[in-house]
Amino acid sequence: MALVSMLAATPALRMTPVLMQATQARPMAGSMAGLAVGGPGPAITDSSILVQGGSLRTWSYRSPAIEQVQVILSTEGRPLDADIELWHGPDNTPTKMRVYVENGQLRPFSAVVETPRGPNTVAIRNIGQIEFPIAANVIADDVDAPSADCAAASMTIQGGALRTYPFDPSVDSVQVLLKTDGRPLNARIELLQGPNNNKQVVELYTEDGCDRPFFCVLETPGSGNVVRVVNTAPIEFPMTASVVPMAISEDMSTGAVLGGDVVLGGGV
Repeated sequence: MALVSMLAATPALRMTPVLMQATQARPMAGSMAGLAVGGPGPAITDSSILVQGGSLRTWSYRSPAIEQVQVILSTEGRPLDADIELWHGPDNTPTKMRVYVENGQLRPFSAVVETPRGPNTVAIRNIGQIEFPIAANVIADDVDAPSADCAAASMTIQGGALRTYPFDPSVDSVQVLLKTDGRPLNARIELLQGPNNNKQVVELYTEDGCDRPFFCVLETPGSGNVVRVVNTAPIEFPMTASVVPMAISEDMSTGAVLGGDVVLGGGV
């Protein structure tokens, strides 16, 4: 009877370590491509990685054939605050960005980083609190490119000057292209919706605005959107800026318009 009892208990004994091993071998959230992460936190796609608040993630590209990559950041609706750097050799950071977005789900951040003459490493640091994780993705194929209208609509912004670009409520997204004649590029890009209401802010530095121009796509849902581009460099460092619509909604619903005329006491 004792032998029968031991044999009957053997399957249960064997199942316990198997379940423990599967639990221990399960990868952490966002630690490898192709992992679908559920529960709280931003939605993770097949190739995106969850970056917790205060942590750093890097993407390295050794092939010199990769000349540009696209960085995409989003959240589940919480604020997004991140530092993006391009590392090219020891102690060489030719591109730096500080990105703030009020709502990373409504307005995900998408920008193209030039990576000529590899190897290069893209570093993304979530400088927000630990309660605000972000989903980060860096892709090297099918990278967005400025349209012909965007390339042709360049305007010069002198050092210390700024330009504003208001957009119609039907415009869902905007292309922004900044470059120089080979001098350093220092700029701040702001998306405003209402007086002094920053929905998105990008502070940018590039050591060579001709070799490494900056291109990004800003999501502009709703009405009253204004893009403000500030050349934060001295007057000796002008730059050219192109800000044009990218996606336009054709079925805009008729509703209240911010800043529209109000008529009091109108007759029926």
